[in-house]
Amino acid sequence: MATFDVFNMKREKVGSIDLADEVFGAEVREHLFYEVVKGQLASKRQGTQCAKNRSAVSGSTKKLYKQKGTGRARHGSIRAPVFVGGGKAPPPRPRDWSYEPPRRVRALALTSALSKFGKEGRLLVVDSFELGEIKTKKVVEALQTLKATEKTLVVDSQDNEKLRLSIRNCKEHQFLPPEGLNVYDLLRHDTLILSRDAAKKLEERCLKQAASRADRHADGGTK
Repeated sequence: MATFDVFNMKREKVGSIDLADEVFGAEVREHLFYEVVKGQLASKRQGTQCAKNRSAVSGSTKKLYKQKGTGRARHGSIRAPVFVGGGKAPPPRPRDWSYEPPRRVRALALTSALSKFGKEGRLLVVDSFELGEIKTKKVVEALQTLKATEKTLVVDSQDNEKLRLSIRNCKEHQFLPPEGLNVYDLLRHDTLILSRDAAKKLEERCLKQAASRADRHADGGTK
């Protein structure tokens, strides 16, 4: 089991927590980060670019001038791409850029990222992240007390409205519930802060995924 110290909001040690090695002490497979992050960023692309080809632009279809005898290039339509206002050849079309790496790759990349934070000492577990009021200044002061002044990702229950609303105005910091934690948001932050409950939920989520993979493998599944 991977053991982490648990702190209160004054960064005073108040206990420890044991978490599964399969989630927070696993082998760090950095080559998986590229595949998963590339997939996440590709899925965010809108793919709404579009232009008209020569059949879609306005303009006469009459031949501009006779075919021979003018000494000029042979043209049949003012809509040709070489003319101003003509169609584009070939034009960009709307498309879907999104794709998903295999489920196993996504799961292993997440546990690798969590283990990387744990092994590098950039993971901090707090007993609870409670704020007295919804105020950005309060959450910034709390992070400074916890010595998390760089880009920080705070993971706690979605029910923690005061934390979620207070941190959303911070340019460098972000809040996510355990269900929404992903590799891209993990890797673009310097420090990861987990509440005790969030750490247990993350452990449960990752172990459940691992058990599901084992069941599919036992049944001869290929996904």
